[in-house]
Amino acid sequence: MLRLRLLLVLCIVLCKTVAAQEVYGASDGVVAFHSKAAHELIRASSDKLKCALDTRKKQFAFRLSMVTFMGFNSPLQREHFNENYMESERFPEATFSGKIIEDVDLGKDGEYDVRAKGKLNIHGLDQERIIKGHVSTKNGKISLKADFIVSLADHNIKIPRVVYDKLAPDISVTVNAILTPGK
Repeated sequence: MLRLRLLLVLCIVLCKTVAAQEVYGASDGVVAFHSKAAHELIRASSDKLKCALDTRKKQFAFRLSMVTFMGFNSPLQREHFNENYMESERFPEATFSGKIIEDVDLGKDGEYDVRAKGKLNIHGLDQERIIKGHVSTKNGKISLKADFIVSLADHNIKIPRVVYDKLAPDISVTVNAILTPGK
């Protein structure tokens, strides 16, 4: 009877360990963007991206608070970004959630080019997107990198005429994160 109980406890511990290794997370991923318009280059970034990835189900979720972006060319530009364009009080977060399309085992060490299909929500509007990325799994950590374009029109972000030549209609975005098991 004692052996059976010990075996049962061991199975429970092993099952929890395996399950925890299927879910990876991070709370310090980096999102950077730049807008290259005729008369101005704008850059900003945030190191507050929260990520979760289930390697078995190949499902993921990312979340970022818009007010965490820093950089810009001036404090006034950051203020305009949050108040006039992103309306951060009304739409405080950007999210992306969905599934990895490729049939790869992200829990095994290796390099993988993948496509993530899901809903990108910016400024309160969902857009179905397929975003290409690169995943590197090594020593129990998953590194991911993605570069993509966000069209302001797709998310109903208006560009006033007065700054039309200072803000690009399509914004280049880069995402980098290192995810660890069980976060």
